[in-house]
Amino acid sequence: MTLTDQRTESAAVTSRVNGSLDAFLRERIAGENDPAAREVLTTLRDFTMNGGKRIRPLFCYWGWRGAGGSPDDPDVITVAAALELFHTAALIHDDIIDNSDLRRGRPTIHLALDKWHAAQGWRGESRAFGQSGALLTGNACLVWSEEMFHGSPLVTRRERARQLFARLRTSAVYGEFLDVVGETRGGLLSDALKIIRHKTASYTVRYPLQIGGALAGADDAVLAAYDTFGLLVGEAFQLRDDLMGLFGTSELTGKDASDDARKGKPTALIAVARKLADPEQHARLDQLYGVEQLGPDDLAELRDVVRATGAPAVIEEIIRDRHAGAVRALREAGLQASAVTELESLAAASVHRER
Repeated sequence: MTLTDQRTESAAVTSRVNGSLDAFLRERIAGENDPAAREVLTTLRDFTMNGGKRIRPLFCYWGWRGAGGSPDDPDVITVAAALELFHTAALIHDDIIDNSDLRRGRPTIHLALDKWHAAQGWRGESRAFGQSGALLTGNACLVWSEEMFHGSPLVTRRERARQLFARLRTSAVYGEFLDVVGETRGGLLSDALKIIRHKTASYTVRYPLQIGGALAGADDAVLAAYDTFGLLVGEAFQLRDDLMGLFGTSELTGKDASDDARKGKPTALIAVARKLADPEQHARLDQLYGVEQLGPDDLAELRDVVRATGAPAVIEEIIRDRHAGAVRALREAGLQASAVTELESLAAASVHRER
């Protein structure tokens, strides 16, 4: 299989996952008689289908292929789509917690429902309605992701895959809690990396990859290699996200560039900047980071201070080390050659990106 063939196959997988998600959500819309519920489900479908790189489904699929899974089995696509629906739930809940207005360049679910409530002229506070409606919409995605996952015949035959899916969900929730706690007390680099491991790395790469492998009957050695690769790539993915969160633009990232700074997110980037800062820089970081009313000039100054500490260069070096270690683990695992090539490509795209 040539590199072009693999790219074509990954594009086809993405299309198949999108088709599975779209069919599932359209079925829910068609089966709903209440106009308000239909409106919310339509908003959810638009949010799910318009945007997203389908990273988790692709890692799941190529984990399956790397362990000898068939390229034509439709049931693995159902599992991959279930992981994306779980991701949708995580985004919706994360945006509520962070009070974010923008996601994928569009209004977040809670803001969209806020505006819809206001447009209807209904009683009550639109903001509260939006947050409550989004919370329940996210909960529905959690329920449906489990329904899709366990609806695949592959899953019924693979207890290990079911265990890994449980770990994925637990890790994501635990990581979000650590993130919330971290905002209240700041944090060290070790704390930031712990959050990354649970909140992002495990549910973005590690467990999707292992679930795909487990569905194909991978042995312990392959799953161990997937574990190492997944954690290292997942951590590098989030470290890149931290850099983009401070230095990126909303046009590229689809999020407000000041979100992380306003919330005082306990990122590895800021932890390193605090460690490297001189007394004056440290004072400015304390004054600027975590300020809810952070203006454009304040954000520009914060960026300058972080750059001056040398923290971005340190994070870039950590990303390079994580990426290199992941590739080594993958190449030593004895996987299908085409899957190794594609997983390396996915890893590179995950850690060297602008959005």
